[in-house]
Amino acid sequence: MIPALMPTYNRADLAFERGEGAWLWTVDGRRFLDFGAGIATTSLGHAHPHLTKVIAEQAARVMHVSNLYRVPQAEELAARHVAASFADSVFFCNSGAEANEGMVKAVRKYHAETGHPERFHMICFEGAFHGRTLAMLSATGNEKYLAGFGPPVQGFDHVPFGNMNAVRDAIGPQTAGIMIEPVQGEGGVRPADLRFLRELRAVCDEFGLLLALDEVQTGMGRSGKLWAHQWAGIEPDVMSSAKGIGGGFPLGAILAKEKVAKYLKPGTHGTTYGGGPLACAAGNAVLDVMLAPGFLGQVDGVARLLWRGLLELAEKHPKVIEGVQGAGLLLGMKLRPEVVNSEMQAAAVAEGLLTVAAGMNVLRLAPPLIITEAEVAEALRLLDRTCLRMTPSAAQVAAK
Repeated sequence: MIPALMPTYNRADLAFERGEGAWLWTVDGRRFLDFGAGIATTSLGHAHPHLTKVIAEQAARVMHVSNLYRVPQAEELAARHVAASFADSVFFCNSGAEANEGMVKAVRKYHAETGHPERFHMICFEGAFHGRTLAMLSATGNEKYLAGFGPPVQGFDHVPFGNMNAVRDAIGPQTAGIMIEPVQGEGGVRPADLRFLRELRAVCDEFGLLLALDEVQTGMGRSGKLWAHQWAGIEPDVMSSAKGIGGGFPLGAILAKEKVAKYLKPGTHGTTYGGGPLACAAGNAVLDVMLAPGFLGQVDGVARLLWRGLLELAEKHPKVIEGVQGAGLLLGMKLRPEVVNSEMQAAAVAEGLLTVAAGMNVLRLAPPLIITEAEVAEALRLLDRTCLRMTPSAAQVAAK
């Protein structure tokens, strides 16, 4: 018999009742160091005092009014994001997939309004993940995710990640823009070369295309800067954000330059819940912390410490770890072919550490941005023990 909760996930047999900072406790009292952060979402950790206080106070006043009326919390949050980014205007929604859908709509609308309605194709990249809606499944292009849902949505052309020649070859009269994650999260924690991002900006300028960045997972401080593209010294035309933007409260956003945003007029796009008082109060609380002096520098420093520790682990456990990749606090351990990442994830749970599997047999580490050096040291200790659990024995190697 099917369970009451639809079985769309293979859930681990863990149920958490409370959290504090980078730690979670199960209903039966076990404690775990959380290096998954709800898939890079609980950016300020669990039960952050400022975030929880703001949410509780706002919930006691008003949670939802709809976008038929002004929402001062959304106006404030939009102004703060504009001041801290390339954007001139912001649209708030609920999730990363919704933000990406709106971003693609904005790109298409821009070309339709500027005399080129035939331009509706987006160049996307193999290994991408942009969400689970029908259109974003097509933007993702993974056959496993598309199977059983009918023909793909038109307008998404895929090229190899990091291949500039392939990008140029794919540009045609129907091309509207280029859509890319600065670091492919689900696709194996693969960072785009900074030079490649600069070349994408240049080719968009050359051909009159829009550069659309999916910073759902990489944004909001995870790279050590507020937005990952800032490491490349470029600006997109439009960008999606979600996950860490609300610190765990459902919130997404489309950030855009005026030349794009001005065509999303009343009636062209909307949302019932997006940009409500409660979500935007949470978003403002997150910015209070992230924009405080020294916060992003601390993230960058701790991330570099974790990176060095993972390299040492890879050197110590060559039969388990093939390499380390990623950026900031979105890092991945590329595992040897004989070591399955889901099994490594389960072994880490047995040691008291939560991680997230990713594509290309990578074990992903995306801890809250508030982790300390001591917590990094503890995570490395637990990963060391996990590697010992996963080291193939001589008998296993001989059998293969």
